[in-house]
Amino acid sequence: MPFIEVVDAVDKSFDYVVIGGGTAGLAAAARLSEDPSVTVLVLEAGEKNLGDPLIDVPLQFGQTFGNPQYDWAFKTAKQKNANDKEFVWPRGKGLGGSSAMNFYAWIKPPAADIDAFEKLGNPGWNWADYEKHSKNSENFHLPAKEQTDLYPHTFDLNVRGTSGPIQVTIPPHVHTIDKLYQETVVKKGVKAIKDPYGGDINGTWIASANLDPKTWTRSYAATAYLVPNIGRPNLSVLTGALVSRITLDLAVADRVRTATGVEFFHGDRTYEVKVNKEVVLSAGAIKSPQILELSGIGDPQVLSKAGIDLEISLPGVGENVQEHIFSTLIYELDTANTTHETWDLLADPDYATKAKALYADGMGMQRHGITSFSYFPLSVINSEAAHALIDNLETDVNAQKDLEPGLKEQLHLQIAALRNDAIPDCELVVFPSMFLGLLKPEPGKSYVSPIAMVNHPISRGSIHVETKDPAAHPKIDPHYLENSIDLEILVQQFKFIRSLKEVEPWKSGVLREVSPGPTCVSDDDIREFIKNNLSSTWHTVGSCSMLPLSKRGVVDPKLKVYGTTNLRVADISIIPLHIAAHTQATAYVIGEKVADFIKKH
Repeated sequence: MPFIEVVDAVDKSFDYVVIGGGTAGLAAAARLSEDPSVTVLVLEAGEKNLGDPLIDVPLQFGQTFGNPQYDWAFKTAKQKNANDKEFVWPRGKGLGGSSAMNFYAWIKPPAADIDAFEKLGNPGWNWADYEKHSKNSENFHLPAKEQTDLYPHTFDLNVRGTSGPIQVTIPPHVHTIDKLYQETVVKKGVKAIKDPYGGDINGTWIASANLDPKTWTRSYAATAYLVPNIGRPNLSVLTGALVSRITLDLAVADRVRTATGVEFFHGDRTYEVKVNKEVVLSAGAIKSPQILELSGIGDPQVLSKAGIDLEISLPGVGENVQEHIFSTLIYELDTANTTHETWDLLADPDYATKAKALYADGMGMQRHGITSFSYFPLSVINSEAAHALIDNLETDVNAQKDLEPGLKEQLHLQIAALRNDAIPDCELVVFPSMFLGLLKPEPGKSYVSPIAMVNHPISRGSIHVETKDPAAHPKIDPHYLENSIDLEILVQQFKFIRSLKEVEPWKSGVLREVSPGPTCVSDDDIREFIKNNLSSTWHTVGSCSMLPLSKRGVVDPKLKVYGTTNLRVADISIIPLHIAAHTQATAYVIGEKVADFIKKH
């Protein structure tokens, strides 16, 4: 059994120590332990949480949020450009990390977004390489006949993985809403895509989900990468281990440092485990920069304020933070002419009981996933407004003389992408019910909530320690809407969603706009509504950016932390420029890649 007690790890040495048993960390640990001649230890701060129905059973979105057994429940600093609102950032705590609590949307980015990594100075980080590693992680299953009879799904098996550990399929869904929405946006000029998993997501399509169609349970890092390999004698997992710092060898002038061990809290005591070969830091985009800084790796000024001794000066740690954001509209559906079995029905205790009973027999609503996604350029909404926004952004960027090293290059790539109609700037997701907790559905009524997202934010934030206490959360300041174009892109998408009311079949299928409703009219009204109703998408990247050292990078293209011989970061914190995709599929790619880098070392 890989689950060990603290006495089995203390004062012992392992070839590889993986910090964080989350999405990328368990993928890396499983791949590294394929070599029986090496030993691998995973340190996870949370609990095992295996076999837990709150994780395994689909369509329980948000049920684990705020519960300390599953969720770190981080909070941001007040966001001055979002009316001083504090945002809660749920993050997975326990084996599987955030893959155990997300909305299990299986989305891959456009090829251009991954190719941009290479343009920023990371050889080998391109779409062809991404696709290879992504196929290694997934096992796609065709949708069942019960679904194809209701909705004509399309796919291309050439771009799907069919032998990886993560089980992926097109789940059952509220097909009446998908028909309503998909037909309407195609009439609005958004092309229908046969399969969005081959590098072209620019259009509208039905998404897959990481659900196992044999059991209709969530397929995530713990069940896919860890549990099948649970018998390996060289793979050990210690839960309840809160890492406090990575220890380094003694500093000698001009010598690169070597990680010698990892200190962690277990209960109320501190322990250390020794490392023979490498440390893989996979604690996520919030905890990974925190652990680096607790280890004395980061900006000297940040460390000094927190009372931490400097070991390696690396000013990029905790910087370049980018986060997806969204705003939601809510519509009441016409149910007189079409019956929509939306998820609002689960608010009825009797229906929820029946759904639970059906699920036990492999049937019913609880197998559902979010399926209608559209990605498209800003020009589809309003070409004139798009050009004006982009021109203003470019003028502003060119006028700034004090940008951090490398940031201007990133921003020019983003401006070029905004001007390229082949690269999507906007994302709409159709949530087939009233969206989580915004309002209470009226009994007997059905709703739909189109969600507008910003995928390539211009605003940049930071994540930094304020104390040397590893149990204290770092200060998270995403600088939401600091650059006005992020807000204006949401305004344009808001208008696009409203314009669907002019087009069939959405025109006849929707009765009324519930939120924000008829009092929200002018652009200023829309801006204020967005500021008051903004949400994080919980897709934070960039805090340990993979960039050249001269451009405030934290890791090199092999994910090795600058100034070290054997410390790597492997999670979505290394993404240097945000991607138009929900991030878990990419987190698995990063876990797969870091194992390849180490094996080929």
